Amino acid sequence: MAKKPIDIRSLARSYTEMAIQTLAGIVQNGSQESAKVSAAKELLDRGWGKAEVKAEIHHIKYVADVPAVSETVEQWEQQHRLQ
Repeated sequence: MAKKPIDIRSLARSYTEMAIQTLAGIVQNGSQESAKVSAAKELLDRGWGKAEVKAEIHHIKYVADVPAVSETVEQWEQQHRLQ
């Protein structure tokens, strides 16, 4: 008989309360500052959403004079001899 597929998302969500409590415990009692900051960030992201990231993009337009295309090698040679 085939095993029933496990709904991983539901299983993970069943640990939400415990995970939040664990993160809160690290924020309050963690021994390393980096762990406290990480846990605090995770709590804030889940409670308030991730911080917006804004970026400014500046566009600079460059214009260059492009010489006319020669139809043949002879035309190209003639154009460049004259210059």
